[in-house]
Amino acid sequence: MSQKMNRRTILQSVVAVAASTAFACSDDETTVDTQSESEKARAYFPQSVASGDPRPDSVVLWTRAVNSAQSNTDTAISLDVSTDENFGSFVLQQQGLTAQAAHDNAIKVKVTNLQARTTYYYRFIYEDGGQKFISPVGRTKTAPNPGDDVPVKFVVGNCQDYVGRYYNSWQRLLQLNADVDAIIFLGDYIYETTGDPSFQSTSTTRGVSFTEPDGALVQQTGIFKYQAASALSNYRDIYKTVRQDPIIQKVHERYPFIVVWDDHEFSDDCWGSNATYQDGKKLEKQDERRRNAEQAFFEFIPIDTSASAPPGPIDVNSEPRYPNTHIYRDFDFGKHVKLIVTDYRTYRPDHIIPEDGYPGTVVMDQAALEAAQVAPYFTDASFAYINVDVAPFAALKPGLQEAYVFLAMKAGLSLDEAKAKAATWVQGNLALAYVNQVLAQSPTPVAPISAEGLPRGLAYVHMGKVGLFDIRGSRYVVVKDTFDLYAAYHYQTTAKASENAWGAAQEAWFQDKVKASNTWKVVVSSVSVTSLVWDLRAKTEIPDPTLRQRFYFNVDHWDGFPTKKQELLKTLKATNVNALVLSGDIHASYASVEYGIPALTGPAISSGTVQELAGTALLGAGYYSGSAIYRYAVAEMDATLKAGNPGLAFANSEAHGFLMVEIRPDQALATYHLIPSSEIHKDYSLRSDDELRAKFISQSLVIQNGTITSA
Repeated sequence: MSQKMNRRTILQSVVAVAASTAFACSDDETTVDTQSESEKARAYFPQSVASGDPRPDSVVLWTRAVNSAQSNTDTAISLDVSTDENFGSFVLQQQGLTAQAAHDNAIKVKVTNLQARTTYYYRFIYEDGGQKFISPVGRTKTAPNPGDDVPVKFVVGNCQDYVGRYYNSWQRLLQLNADVDAIIFLGDYIYETTGDPSFQSTSTTRGVSFTEPDGALVQQTGIFKYQAASALSNYRDIYKTVRQDPIIQKVHERYPFIVVWDDHEFSDDCWGSNATYQDGKKLEKQDERRRNAEQAFFEFIPIDTSASAPPGPIDVNSEPRYPNTHIYRDFDFGKHVKLIVTDYRTYRPDHIIPEDGYPGTVVMDQAALEAAQVAPYFTDASFAYINVDVAPFAALKPGLQEAYVFLAMKAGLSLDEAKAKAATWVQGNLALAYVNQVLAQSPTPVAPISAEGLPRGLAYVHMGKVGLFDIRGSRYVVVKDTFDLYAAYHYQTTAKASENAWGAAQEAWFQDKVKASNTWKVVVSSVSVTSLVWDLRAKTEIPDPTLRQRFYFNVDHWDGFPTKKQELLKTLKATNVNALVLSGDIHASYASVEYGIPALTGPAISSGTVQELAGTALLGAGYYSGSAIYRYAVAEMDATLKAGNPGLAFANSEAHGFLMVEIRPDQALATYHLIPSSEIHKDYSLRSDDELRAKFISQSLVIQNGTITSA
């Protein structure tokens, strides 16, 4: 999710991380039984341990093993796996493992031949000078066998910004000590920026610094400069910092994760290898940066991208990088759950309305409107257009291009860059309403052109695009009705390429997986499928009539591909009685039914809530907090969204937390665990359990037969 909507020190000592308990050793081992020795051992495993991608007979185990006295060298370690927390017996004792310096000493090991739905304990061991140093003990759990008739329980989390924030949501999960089969993490495991003042703290002990700052991208918001990860070491630094947090370490030590990425693992609101920091002012296709981001992800996340890797260390070098990346995968959790984990970011096209789209550009002319049988709805003069390449309007073209160049240079482009873009955009059919506005502001004002007798068409400005380089009217806050029309038209004229979010291969894979015999098909999407609509048509207290329309709040999500979204959800519904979509990224909690499919959107673990982001955006756009538009879009956001989407059964746009979902044969029970966003800057690990417990509320829902009701 774009943080631009509103929008240091690393922990100084590994020893300061919460101390682990001593671990029993076999007879030939030196017993580690003192606090200081335990802390010393932990220094060799500064990011602790983790597990992921549990299957009935396998799981991936992870650690990072370092010897600070021998930096930038491989580290030889071993691995113990047992069903006994005290390691009185062993399922596996694997020697000769190497945490390679080439991968920042991170290693992930696939362990196979395990028993289904069984709890296992594991530890990594480093030996130096005859002394053994043992990692914290991790606990993991395999999935049930495909035919097992058992309920399944997941925790769903996403969006865990570290900078200036604390993981109180994860701490609450640890308090509950729930017996769950896995944590499904929906993306934004890290945030690639070091202190973007539009949403991150710039003065905090919860910060990220880069060991190679020259390899990072310099970004600027107003007068503030900050950095965004670009080099491989930059991304690694962020993962290492996040995973030094003692709370998230304990969560990884206790539960296996199933992780998919969203945008911030690479770059905000990305598509493929394209970043969006410049909002179209410059080309931001960054293949090498994308591959760096992916490598760090594969190094630090316990994921088996092939689902068929052999037992033993997983070769990160063998995991394909962009554009050949493949992280979508599926899991069977017993007889009742087919978990379908999708990748929304890697293959998707650009946003339908480009950030540098010229507001006046007509994208559906008179003939297109007539072919779509919607011309009678576009008779108003505001939809009139002219062709500036032919008489009698060709004389206007130089002045319009000059105005474009002025605005583009004001936005930061050079003269040559501005002229090149003006030549690209200021041509052909242009919306008269926009042209007249430009002419009225020229140094020598030109009388407005009459719309009488002119053809009608649909331009970017009619979908809410009013600036040259702007996320408003492109990625956020677009006019729903005109956008839906253009999206459907564009979908057909591009042979569906304009909304091909998953790519052909992934979509074919999805179509196959939804036919599985499991009772429930649970689709994991990093971004929400719940339509977030501000319906302001009847809000007469809003003085500007151009704002009294229906708006999509976020078209970086599935609302931005409405034709494909409808197509996929209808396919899912046609082939399944029981289906459920789990999604995140929007930093809020929503439960809705979309085209007959229940959809649950989980809150952010720690990132700014959508209500906060929207509020800052509107204030920045000049709408004061007492204005009618602010009232409906921010102060009463949940009520507005429910009115705009009749299928929205539950909404909370102002809390952090996590979602717990238990799936039974005949129904699913979803429970939101929520804490006010105002608590995110407080470190509850320094407070009593009762204080944190008192801050949380819960909301339970029942999903059954395509409906969502309160429990």
